[in-house]
Amino acid sequence: MFSGTSFGINLNLLKRGLDVSLLRYNVTANNIANADTPNFKRSTVSFEAELKRLLDLEKQKPPFEGALMYDRSHEMFKARTSGEVQPRVTLDYLTTAKNNGNNVDMEEEIMTATTTQLLYQAMLSEINGEFQRMNISLSMRA
Repeated sequence: MFSGTSFGINLNLLKRGLDVSLLRYNVTANNIANADTPNFKRSTVSFEAELKRLLDLEKQKPPFEGALMYDRSHEMFKARTSGEVQPRVTLDYLTTAKNNGNNVDMEEEIMTATTTQLLYQAMLSEINGEFQRMNISLSMRA
């Protein structure tokens, strides 16, 4: 119903952000749980940079429709949606922080968990704000 509106787009981006925050929190919890495991390599989640790159590309669309086609049969510019951007979990094989081959830094993991929790709460607050604005808008129509 709201898929093409700014409300629907904002809600979809916030939902994706919540999903990524939950994944990042689980990955961080796994890193913390294995902080003393020999040769354990920490994992990280990357998502925001790819999403930002996609949103920046939307601003760089060709200025006219004819620039999108070559020979009127081959599409030159394929627009991607935010739904196509997936979070990526990667292992950090390049660093070693301890003598046992483990590279989990507890301070960094605790900071990541805290930041993730704060971002999650901020996104929930923003979702509540979106629905409050929608309710106000609908009540003004009636």
